[in-house]
Amino acid sequence: MSRQSLTPLDLLLFPTWLVPVEPAGVVLKGHGLGIRDGRIILIAPREEALKHPAQEKLELEGMMLAPGLINTHGHAAMTLFRGLADDLPLQRWLRDHIWPAEARWVDEDFVRCGTELAIAEQLKGGITCFSDMYFHPAVVSELVHKHGVRAQIAVPVLDFPVPGARDADEALRNGVALFDDLKHHPRISIAFGPHAPYSVADDKLENIRILVAEMDACIHMHVHETAHEIQEALHKHGERPLARLARLQLLGPRFQAVHMTQVDEEDIALLTEHNCSVIHCPESNLKLASGFCPVERLWEAGVNVAIGTDGAASNNDLDLLGETRTAALLAKAVAGSATALDAHRALRMATLNGARALGIDDHTGSLEIGKFADLVAVDLSGLAQQPIYDPVSQLIYSTGRDAVRHAWVGGKQLLNNGKLTRMDEQRVIANARQWGARIASTDSQ
Repeated sequence: MSRQSLTPLDLLLFPTWLVPVEPAGVVLKGHGLGIRDGRIILIAPREEALKHPAQEKLELEGMMLAPGLINTHGHAAMTLFRGLADDLPLQRWLRDHIWPAEARWVDEDFVRCGTELAIAEQLKGGITCFSDMYFHPAVVSELVHKHGVRAQIAVPVLDFPVPGARDADEALRNGVALFDDLKHHPRISIAFGPHAPYSVADDKLENIRILVAEMDACIHMHVHETAHEIQEALHKHGERPLARLARLQLLGPRFQAVHMTQVDEEDIALLTEHNCSVIHCPESNLKLASGFCPVERLWEAGVNVAIGTDGAASNNDLDLLGETRTAALLAKAVAGSATALDAHRALRMATLNGARALGIDDHTGSLEIGKFADLVAVDLSGLAQQPIYDPVSQLIYSTGRDAVRHAWVGGKQLLNNGKLTRMDEQRVIANARQWGARIASTDSQ
């Protein structure tokens, strides 16, 4: 054994099943995973793994160890609007309820409380990394740093004043400053989030194009969310929104197109040509009757498809495991094929594809030597999971997020036997209830 191999591991885990995601379709039984300095340094059969000294060994009997789930689209602070004005169409929901509530309530304290609620909920459901697109991004970055999770924070850019920015130029300046402050942070990346093609003018999109090229930053944007958006764009610009973004040279490997429920062959050709990622948010799209993202067609065309919950205001939960099940079932119905988006590809969509979309697949998203130890352990020993032929199939089709037992980010345990290790759950709940009472008093349902 080398000197390096004799250095004690920080942690050695022994799950019943280990699902690395890469290589695709692999399920390892009777294996151990070793962690040192926050990274995976060992994946080996149990007998070999036991030869390595470790400061701590943990038996995960009846559990699957998989990469931590990656929620590639959400609006964390909007968790405080969960259930507000349900069952309304998108524009009415936004215009009559959400935007007035945001104008009235959104400040740094709102963002702090809502984001903490979102982080806590996500961790308990096995989400170790999330992408956030909301106001006061500097506050969000503080909380991500404090609570140990991994995140992409997309700085929202719109043509009108928003909380924390009087105009698009100020939002961009704030984004550049935040990017510079955090460019060496091991768990946080800063992206630019022009809200949507219909809410950001060409000159501002041009500014964003120049900035992201200089900074090698990602662009995160709602695109082709509704049929109305397409019709409006054709009337106003004479072209579909994605075609306009291509003309403005915004598309590329760092472009994250969120929703994409309205997709034709030309759209697929553009996404493929520019190597863009699509962020699929099935439950929000279903609830708002926005349409269906053609996941299987995109996948077959070679487009990287990841998955997001969207905000809890339009979902109404931040349950990526449940979201992935919905995605797998919906993909089959949309494609008219029972083989569309099988369980293993669905898990890949919720892990490695998400990491690729966020530009961090070199260090997370799969269980590979050298990557950060971003892990989730899910209990498959329950009655509802028996018998087990394929643990990944049981995870996707018959397991809820309440079966998530442990979660680690960079080797730090943030969830231990279903309990948050660095957050006071009861305090988070109490704060959310206080905000809910205040918001309810001013909303006219």
